[in-house]
Amino acid sequence: MDKSIEITDEVMEKINVHAVGELKAEDVYCFSVLLCDNEVDRDNEKFSVDSLKKLAELYIGRTGIFDHDPRGENQTARIYDTQVKEYTDRLTYDGEKYTALMGDAYMVRTEDNRSLITEIDGGIKKEVSVSCAVERKICSVCGADVIKEPCMHMKGKRYGERLCFHVLESPADAYEWSFVAVPAQAGA
Repeated sequence: MDKSIEITDEVMEKINVHAVGELKAEDVYCFSVLLCDNEVDRDNEKFSVDSLKKLAELYIGRTGIFDHDPRGENQTARIYDTQVKEYTDRLTYDGEKYTALMGDAYMVRTEDNRSLITEIDGGIKKEVSVSCAVERKICSVCGADVIKEPCMHMKGKRYGERLCFHVLESPADAYEWSFVAVPAQAGA
Protein backbone atom coordinates (compact mmCIF):
# COMPACT_ATOMS: atom_id res chain seq x y z
CA MET A 1 0.00 0.00 0.00
CA ASP A 2 1.24 3.43 -0.74
CA LYS A 3 -1.04 5.92 0.98
CA SER A 4 -4.59 6.93 1.69
CA ILE A 5 -6.22 9.11 -0.95
CA GLU A 6 -8.03 12.40 -0.48
CA ILE A 7 -11.55 11.84 -1.78
CA THR A 8 -12.21 14.75 -4.12
CA ASP A 9 -15.05 15.33 -6.60
CA GLU A 10 -12.70 14.10 -9.36
CA VAL A 11 -12.05 10.87 -7.44
CA MET A 12 -15.77 10.35 -6.87
CA GLU A 13 -16.44 10.88 -10.57
CA LYS A 14 -13.96 8.08 -11.42
CA ILE A 15 -15.43 5.79 -8.74
CA ASN A 16 -19.02 6.36 -9.78
CA VAL A 17 -18.22 5.09 -13.28
CA HIS A 18 -18.12 1.63 -11.64
CA ALA A 19 -21.04 2.02 -9.21
CA VAL A 20 -24.64 1.18 -10.00
CA GLY A 21 -25.99 3.91 -7.72
CA GLU A 22 -24.23 7.20 -7.05
CA LEU A 23 -21.81 6.95 -4.14
CA LYS A 24 -20.78 9.89 -1.96
CA ALA A 25 -17.36 10.55 -0.43
CA GLU A 26 -18.48 9.39 3.02
CA ASP A 27 -19.58 6.04 1.50
CA VAL A 28 -16.11 5.00 0.34
CA TYR A 29 -12.61 4.30 1.60
CA CYS A 30 -9.80 4.89 -0.94
CA PHE A 31 -6.18 3.73 -0.95
CA SER A 32 -3.26 3.28 -3.34
CA VAL A 33 -1.61 -0.04 -4.02
CA LEU A 34 1.53 -1.03 -5.90
CA LEU A 35 0.15 -3.67 -8.27
CA CYS A 36 3.31 -4.79 -10.08
CA ASP A 37 6.67 -3.55 -11.36
CA ASN A 38 9.54 -4.24 -13.74
CA GLU A 39 11.76 -5.98 -11.18
CA VAL A 40 12.64 -9.68 -11.52
CA ASP A 41 10.30 -11.43 -9.11
CA ARG A 42 10.31 -14.63 -7.02
CA ASP A 43 9.04 -16.56 -10.06
CA ASN A 44 11.97 -15.25 -12.15
CA GLU A 45 9.67 -13.14 -14.28
CA LYS A 46 9.29 -9.39 -14.80
CA PHE A 47 6.99 -7.05 -16.65
CA SER A 48 8.46 -4.77 -19.28
CA VAL A 49 7.70 -1.06 -18.94
CA ASP A 50 5.50 -1.28 -22.05
CA SER A 51 3.57 -4.10 -20.37
CA LEU A 52 3.07 -1.98 -17.26
CA LYS A 53 1.64 0.80 -19.44
CA LYS A 54 -0.81 -1.61 -21.10
CA LEU A 55 -1.75 -3.13 -17.73
CA ALA A 56 -2.50 0.40 -16.47
CA GLU A 57 -5.33 0.53 -19.01
CA LEU A 58 -6.48 -3.04 -18.37
CA TYR A 59 -6.61 -2.79 -14.57
CA ILE A 60 -9.09 0.08 -14.38
CA GLY A 61 -12.33 -1.43 -13.08
CA ARG A 62 -10.75 -4.71 -11.94
CA THR A 63 -11.74 -6.16 -8.62
CA GLY A 64 -9.58 -6.80 -5.58
CA ILE A 65 -10.07 -10.15 -3.87
CA PHE A 66 -8.21 -12.42 -1.42
CA ASP A 67 -5.66 -15.11 -2.38
CA HIS A 68 -6.74 -15.24 -6.05
CA ASP A 69 -9.94 -17.02 -4.99
CA PRO A 70 -12.50 -15.86 -7.58
CA ARG A 71 -15.63 -16.43 -5.51
CA GLY A 72 -17.91 -13.40 -5.43
CA GLU A 73 -17.88 -13.14 -1.65
CA ASN A 74 -14.11 -12.45 -1.80
CA GLN A 75 -14.58 -9.21 -3.75
CA THR A 76 -13.48 -6.38 -1.52
CA ALA A 77 -12.24 -3.43 -3.59
CA ARG A 78 -12.04 -2.08 -7.13
CA ILE A 79 -9.38 -0.14 -9.06
CA TYR A 80 -10.72 3.17 -10.37
CA ASP A 81 -7.45 4.77 -11.56
CA THR A 82 -3.86 3.77 -12.36
CA GLN A 83 -0.49 5.41 -12.89
CA VAL A 84 2.84 4.10 -14.14
CA LYS A 85 5.55 5.66 -11.97
CA GLU A 86 9.26 5.72 -12.76
CA TYR A 87 11.69 5.96 -9.84
CA THR A 88 14.94 7.61 -10.93
CA ASP A 89 16.77 6.74 -7.69
CA ARG A 90 16.47 2.97 -8.11
CA LEU A 91 17.52 0.41 -10.72
CA THR A 92 16.16 -3.09 -11.30
CA TYR A 93 18.27 -6.24 -11.10
CA ASP A 94 18.98 -5.96 -14.84
CA GLY A 95 19.82 -2.24 -14.78
CA GLU A 96 16.57 -0.58 -15.86
CA LYS A 97 14.97 2.36 -14.06
CA TYR A 98 12.60 0.87 -11.52
CA THR A 99 9.02 1.42 -12.70
CA ALA A 100 5.81 0.43 -10.93
CA LEU A 101 2.13 0.21 -11.79
CA MET A 102 0.16 1.92 -9.03
CA GLY A 103 -3.56 1.46 -8.64
CA ASP A 104 -6.03 3.65 -6.78
CA ALA A 105 -8.73 1.47 -5.24
CA TYR A 106 -11.95 2.03 -3.38
CA MET A 107 -14.13 0.03 -1.04
CA VAL A 108 -17.67 0.82 0.04
CA ARG A 109 -17.60 1.39 3.81
CA THR A 110 -19.60 -1.28 5.64
CA GLU A 111 -19.72 -2.75 9.13
CA ASP A 112 -18.22 -5.95 7.69
CA ASN A 113 -15.09 -4.29 6.27
CA ARG A 114 -14.31 -1.87 9.09
CA SER A 115 -11.57 -4.17 10.44
CA LEU A 116 -10.10 -4.61 6.93
CA ILE A 117 -9.86 -0.82 6.56
CA THR A 118 -8.10 -0.67 9.94
CA GLU A 119 -5.68 -3.41 8.80
CA ILE A 120 -4.93 -1.54 5.56
CA ASP A 121 -4.32 1.72 7.43
CA GLY A 122 -2.16 -0.14 9.97
CA GLY A 123 0.03 -1.71 7.28
CA ILE A 124 -1.10 -5.26 8.03
CA LYS A 125 -2.91 -5.85 4.75
CA LYS A 126 -0.61 -4.39 2.12
CA GLU A 127 0.89 -7.14 -0.04
CA VAL A 128 -0.88 -7.80 -3.33
CA SER A 129 -0.49 -9.97 -6.39
CA VAL A 130 -1.92 -9.54 -9.89
CA SER A 131 -3.50 -12.10 -12.18
CA CYS A 132 -3.30 -11.40 -15.90
CA ALA A 133 -2.64 -12.97 -19.29
CA VAL A 134 0.31 -12.10 -21.52
CA GLU A 135 0.88 -13.11 -25.12
CA ARG A 136 4.67 -13.29 -24.97
CA LYS A 137 7.33 -14.40 -22.48
CA ILE A 138 10.83 -13.50 -23.60
CA CYS A 139 13.89 -15.42 -22.34
CA SER A 140 16.45 -13.02 -20.87
CA VAL A 141 19.32 -15.20 -22.09
CA CYS A 142 18.49 -15.90 -25.75
CA GLY A 143 15.50 -13.67 -26.54
CA ALA A 144 13.19 -16.52 -27.55
CA ASP A 145 9.46 -16.15 -27.01
CA VAL A 146 9.09 -19.22 -24.81
CA ILE A 147 5.34 -19.41 -25.42
CA LYS A 148 5.84 -19.94 -29.15
CA GLU A 149 9.40 -21.34 -29.28
CA PRO A 150 10.52 -22.85 -25.96
CA CYS A 151 14.26 -22.63 -25.44
CA MET A 152 16.55 -24.78 -23.29
CA HIS A 153 17.19 -22.08 -20.66
CA MET A 154 15.62 -22.60 -17.24
CA LYS A 155 14.18 -19.69 -15.23
CA GLY A 156 16.26 -19.08 -12.12
CA LYS A 157 19.44 -20.70 -13.45
CA ARG A 158 22.59 -18.80 -14.33
CA TYR A 159 24.24 -19.05 -17.71
CA GLY A 160 27.66 -17.57 -17.18
CA GLU A 161 26.96 -14.19 -15.57
CA ARG A 162 23.36 -14.05 -16.79
CA LEU A 163 20.35 -15.05 -14.73
CA CYS A 164 17.56 -16.56 -16.80
CA PHE A 165 14.18 -14.92 -16.29
CA HIS A 166 11.18 -14.28 -18.52
CA VAL A 167 10.12 -10.79 -19.56
CA LEU A 168 6.31 -10.65 -19.68
CA GLU A 169 5.17 -8.81 -22.81
CA SER A 170 1.93 -7.91 -24.60
CA PRO A 171 -0.69 -8.16 -21.83
CA ALA A 172 -3.98 -9.44 -23.25
CA ASP A 173 -6.18 -9.28 -20.15
CA ALA A 174 -6.13 -8.32 -16.48
CA TYR A 175 -8.28 -10.63 -14.35
CA GLU A 176 -7.97 -9.37 -10.77
CA TRP A 177 -5.59 -8.31 -8.03
CA SER A 178 -5.45 -10.00 -4.65
CA PHE A 179 -4.41 -9.38 -1.11
CA VAL A 180 -1.89 -12.15 -0.39
CA ALA A 181 0.57 -12.98 2.38
CA VAL A 182 3.58 -13.51 0.07
CA PRO A 183 3.42 -11.93 -3.38
CA ALA A 184 5.58 -13.11 -6.30
CA GLN A 185 6.72 -9.52 -6.69
CA ALA A 186 8.45 -8.55 -3.48
CA GLY A 187 7.58 -4.85 -3.81
CA ALA A 188 3.87 -5.32 -4.53
